Amino acid sequence: MRTWQVERRRRTRHLIELGGLVVKAGIVDLTADDRAMIYGALLWMAEKLQSDERDKALALWAAKGNEAFEAERHGEILAPLRTGTVEHD
Repeated sequence: MRTWQVERRRRTRHLIELGGLVVKAGIVDLTADDRAMIYGALLWMAEKLQSDERDKALALWAAKGNEAFEAERHGEILAPLRTGTVEHD
């Protein structure tokens, strides 16, 4: 396999994993799969990371993510995922 093919597959896998996190967090269902809303939320996160609140945001988000991964390892489901799905039009 050529180097560019290996890199392309690695990038594709990474993008799929990131998309999986969006689904796992319940964002797709909670926003009724509204791409503009999801993109806006991600832009808001990027703004936070470029502000003087960066360190606070990173610490908060890392703690929440680690808590969720740990709960998942123990078979628990955290609050955002308990809300169920939103019916799509």
